[in-house]
Amino acid sequence: MHAINGHRQTQLATKLQMADTVWTRLRGLMGRTGLDSGEGLWIVPCRGIHTHGMAFSIDVLFLDRERTVVGAEENLAPGRFAAIRWKAKTVLELPAGTVRRTGTRLGDRIDIEH
Repeated sequence: MHAINGHRQTQLATKLQMADTVWTRLRGLMGRTGLDSGEGLWIVPCRGIHTHGMAFSIDVLFLDRERTVVGAEENLAPGRFAAIRWKAKTVLELPAGTVRRTGTRLGDRIDIEH
């Protein structure tokens, strides 16, 4: 799957994996050594995340039902909690620096292509 910022026409992830079961959502990115450029995890459903058990920082986008960005955390370090975004329905976890590189902002629509 791919994630594209439809508002800015920038590529967020070209190798997007979906976590849509209890087990895959619970596991998330724990145990991985990092995310390569272009990789990402789409957590469905989700309103909040943590980086406990992770060895690297990530960028996080919180998306509502229409996949509009309703929250963002840049460079979220290991061992942290991101504030719950009550309007969010799903979360994109991306390599640190992706949000800045792509210019992604609150209100941008994210297109997920299968």
